[in-house]
Amino acid sequence: MKLILLSDVKNIGKKDQLVEVADGYARNFLLPRRLAVEATAKSMEILDKQKENKAHETQAHYDDAVALAKKLESIILEFPVKTGENGRVFGSVSTKAVVEQLEKQYNIAIDKRKIKDSQPLSLLGLNTVDVELFKGVHGKISVRLKAIEQ
Repeated sequence: MKLILLSDVKNIGKKDQLVEVADGYARNFLLPRRLAVEATAKSMEILDKQKENKAHETQAHYDDAVALAKKLESIILEFPVKTGENGRVFGSVSTKAVVEQLEKQYNIAIDKRKIKDSQPLSLLGLNTVDVELFKGVHGKISVRLKAIEQ
């Protein structure tokens, strides 16, 4: 029997995949548990429409990420930090602080887990932080650490 899977089924296939299984397995296991539906013309049409909608949605997210990456290139975040002898920084600036400053100053919300350079910033001057905005789309945030005058 031909079925369209509604969720991942171990040893059978992934969601939205068209599979051929034994009639008894389909009637007694997959269909009652709503793991699959029968592959009719109407269900195939619905599946195609869902795939098309998902492709449009993915393209929209990709376009948004590219636009955000361009916007991030022009942004420089500044953080005043305490320094000791020879310009050594006391403490560091975390990725959480970078994300919060970006949200506060520019109204740009980025998940801190998307930042690839997970080490805190501890060098005076201009630092760049790499952010993965979408699969294959990376942005760079410039962060300047300035010494506080004491």
